[in-house]
Amino acid sequence: MRRLFPVTDQTPAAGQATAPSHGSSRGPSEPLPGPGSPDPSGPLADREWSLDELAEAYAYPVLEDGAHWLRANMVSTLDGAAQHEGRSQPISGESDMRIFGTLRGLADVVVVGAETVRQEGYRPARAREAFAGRRAAAGQGPAPAIAVVTAGLDLDFSLPLFTSPLVATLVVTGAAAPADRVAEAVRAGAEVVVAGDGASVDPARALRELAGRGLRRQLTEGGPRLLGQIVAADALDELCLTISPVLTAGDAQRIAGGPPLAVPHRLAPACVLEEAGFLFTRYRRI
Repeated sequence: MRRLFPVTDQTPAAGQATAPSHGSSRGPSEPLPGPGSPDPSGPLADREWSLDELAEAYAYPVLEDGAHWLRANMVSTLDGAAQHEGRSQPISGESDMRIFGTLRGLADVVVVGAETVRQEGYRPARAREAFAGRRAAAGQGPAPAIAVVTAGLDLDFSLPLFTSPLVATLVVTGAAAPADRVAEAVRAGAEVVVAGDGASVDPARALRELAGRGLRRQLTEGGPRLLGQIVAADALDELCLTISPVLTAGDAQRIAGGPPLAVPHRLAPACVLEEAGFLFTRYRRI
């Protein structure tokens, strides 16, 4: 793993003197060292980062009382595909999954669309010893809750995601959701969160409802339809986008679907890491 950005460029500008300081043996053609200079043992080195280093790199910002922060974690091929044959796993890799696990290890809640739950075979988030101390210090439970966003509740409530999670799974839906399906979710042990006046879910309201339950460090893993709705609601604070070094062609979905925005939302780059040809980028709202 190498950090490619942010890096302080230590190359002197044209005509800039690089003379050594008094008592130094550094030659006049050698640039002076600085905080951005490569260190064989530091974060610029091409080596496997520990989970603690990844956790520091992806730490949530300090939140004011009542505030919440939503980051999305998505993967895309070089030609823009968010899936291959309906799933993200074929375009992912080992380093991508380590970051996937790190982001979950830091989050209070993972927000995901019902279609992604069905396609990817979602299971409950598990407690990981590597993050236990960090989570305890932050006042978090042993694992993040999973919050499934769904209008029709077309879900298999006999799955472990609903029947045996460490933290109760949340089903986020609208006030007009089918009553029989809501009752089935409750019987399975899920907590139902109403975040919409009709059958559909208002993304911004859903995030506020989750934050009101103490779930303020929020992570969404999509899919594209849900992320498109979140983007349209201007509710995304940060995008963690893995760029996979593969081409797939075809007509797979992009990371965010739905109608185009009237005005594109611009984000600012925060970090770029690289390993095994994968680029791990982070962008934040401006």
